[in-house]
Amino acid sequence: MLTFSTDAIRPEDRFDHWCEVRGKALFGVTIELERERRPDFRGRFSATQVGNAVLAEMHASSYRVSRTSTDIARVPSNSMHLAWQVRGPGHLNIGRDRIQHVRNGDLVFGHSNLPFASTPDRSDGFHFYSLKIPVTTDLVLGTRIEDVPPVTLARDAGLTRLLGAMLRAMTREPAQAERFAGDVTHMVRLALLARGRLRPRQDEVRAALHAGYLHAAREILLRDLHRPTLSPAPVAAELGISLRQLHALFEPTGLSFARTLTAARLKEARRLLNTMQERGIDEIAFACGFDSIATFYRVFRATYGMTPGEARRGQLEDAPANPAKLAATAR
Repeated sequence: MLTFSTDAIRPEDRFDHWCEVRGKALFGVTIELERERRPDFRGRFSATQVGNAVLAEMHASSYRVSRTSTDIARVPSNSMHLAWQVRGPGHLNIGRDRIQHVRNGDLVFGHSNLPFASTPDRSDGFHFYSLKIPVTTDLVLGTRIEDVPPVTLARDAGLTRLLGAMLRAMTREPAQAERFAGDVTHMVRLALLARGRLRPRQDEVRAALHAGYLHAAREILLRDLHRPTLSPAPVAAELGISLRQLHALFEPTGLSFARTLTAARLKEARRLLNTMQERGIDEIAFACGFDSIATFYRVFRATYGMTPGEARRGQLEDAPANPAKLAATAR
């Protein structure tokens, strides 16, 4: 993982360095900021390889950014760009009076070689993730994508939810983002489906939908694992699929819905045991959705080979749960 911060640079040089090294050289964009605000500029950047793609995260002071025809000629990039505006709303101008409002949480997708100009609504900085994916004919299934401008994806659309779940999973643990290399292809195809460039009945698109629904289901499990009564039915209903379809999502993983939920609860319990020493073990068990302390102790010990109390005392190594043990104890 590549990381960078302006904190080590003199205040009077920070913005110019960010413009030249991060803006022009790395991303091929033009960055603008009023001269009087430049000494207060700060920025943090990280990038990690995810298969052939690059996942970047930025926290920075607010500024205007554009990709002009000059930028494109200087730094051409035959790639697709999926962005997540975590914080820092603004307006995106893609030319011909086509201006869109980008809100907190919005996803933006398009080809990297098309011009745009982005203006922030606020002056309190932004948080932004960017996934840049090189284009191949196989990746886009032969469809034309050079004319796909960067636009916000409909927030209330089902495909946007699937894409968002996949991207959020990738960003949850950036150091382990490489595990999601196989999902990058699915994400591009879901985005092209959302933009009307692919057909839903294509086998490759069906596989992408399957992957997206699985990530969305897992995201719901993480969100609601504290509920002891969490069951497959409300998850399927929220995703708009049948119970049979929901269970089929988990079959290739080797862990059923119930076992996946138990694994998520155990992982969260392990985290809380390490980070919240002031909370009692029973309190943590209930907070993670276990409705029985006896069950919590039994499953925890069978999975990790020690009790929660022993784990809290630092004897638990940071290793994944044993799927075989989990399968045997979560029935």
